[in-house]
Amino acid sequence: MALIVLVDDDKNILTSVSMLLEQEGYQVRTYPDGMSALSGLSATPPDMAILDIKMPRMDGLELLRRLRQDSDLPVIFLTSKDEEIDELMGLNAGADDYIRKPFSHRLLLERVKAVLRRREPRKEPTSGIGEQKREVMVRGGLVLDPQRHECTWEGKPVRLTVTEFLILQALAQRPGFVKSRDNLMDAAYDDQIYVDDRTIDSHIKRLRKKFKAVDDNFDAIETLYGVGYRYRES
Repeated sequence: MALIVLVDDDKNILTSVSMLLEQEGYQVRTYPDGMSALSGLSATPPDMAILDIKMPRMDGLELLRRLRQDSDLPVIFLTSKDEEIDELMGLNAGADDYIRKPFSHRLLLERVKAVLRRREPRKEPTSGIGEQKREVMVRGGLVLDPQRHECTWEGKPVRLTVTEFLILQALAQRPGFVKSRDNLMDAAYDDQIYVDDRTIDSHIKRLRKKFKAVDDNFDAIETLYGVGYRYRES
């Protein structure tokens, strides 16, 4: 079963959420702050992390920034109910999802299962020699390998989170065709998970930033204001 790391300075949340996840069959490791979690996450990478944003010693945003230097680990942020700026900062830092406190255990489980499910490679029909068929998408300088969760641009690797990968894949499937924010939400999130427009916008902003880091002239993701986004294959 998946290994999940929970980082929060609230002992009640550490206890209750750990029990919840363990009852569902997950393995759980807990840490009271980002600093203590950093070494543990690096030594034994989990399948997913749930991070509180505001913590002593090292907050969740700084922890995620450090993790994103060499990891595409799926991350869900826990954020205070009225602090919308935290949500945007978390998404811009590379989180896959966020949940506002206080939250229901059912909602948390749905989000955890959804993120882990999106992380799993989609199984393709097997070939005659028994090897799994891998469908690699090539769109100009873009190469996406869903089975390996690998992305390259002009031969250079671009590290993407699960959500970023699914959004880019949805855009690149039909170059030139516009995808509304609703279309992209459907591609990246389960039907029972609601996200608002700015969540998709934040992921698009993050995608562009990552591609411009390897190619300053990258402009393949176009914005059509009031309509949505499209992938332009050069």
